[in-house]
Amino acid sequence: MPDLKQKIYGLIKDYQLASLATVAEDGKPWVRYVMLEGDEELVLKFVTPLKSRKVDHIRGTQDIHILCGADGAGASKPYLQIQGRAEITRDETLRKGAWKDFLSKYFAGPDDPNYTVGIVRPYRIELYGMGMGSLQPEVWEESEE
Repeated sequence: MPDLKQKIYGLIKDYQLASLATVAEDGKPWVRYVMLEGDEELVLKFVTPLKSRKVDHIRGTQDIHILCGADGAGASKPYLQIQGRAEITRDETLRKGAWKDFLSKYFAGPDDPNYTVGIVRPYRIELYGMGMGSLQPEVWEESEE
């Protein structure tokens, strides 16, 4: 399914707003917005303060869910439901690579001790879209590689 992988990459390659769901300490879901981008291998990155609820949740349970792709103005645009495992990294190369100028509103720079990167490795991605000719999603799963 290399064609499906390319379609998915087309939706995640640009930095965008997404909804990230984690599991809290009490076992209940918690959803918040993150800005993320993905690479050709479908690995996603987002930045976050090290001292945040999402970091605590991911350290407790790595399974997450992301919804991204469509925006309010383009309800008929394709969108993705992504299941994956997340980790938090302080890797200097990844932190510098993920840095965007607008982040200076929140962090002193890529060396800020509270600045960290979340990495998501999807194991299932469902692609939905009004123009696909079906209400059923196209499904990519990690084992298909």
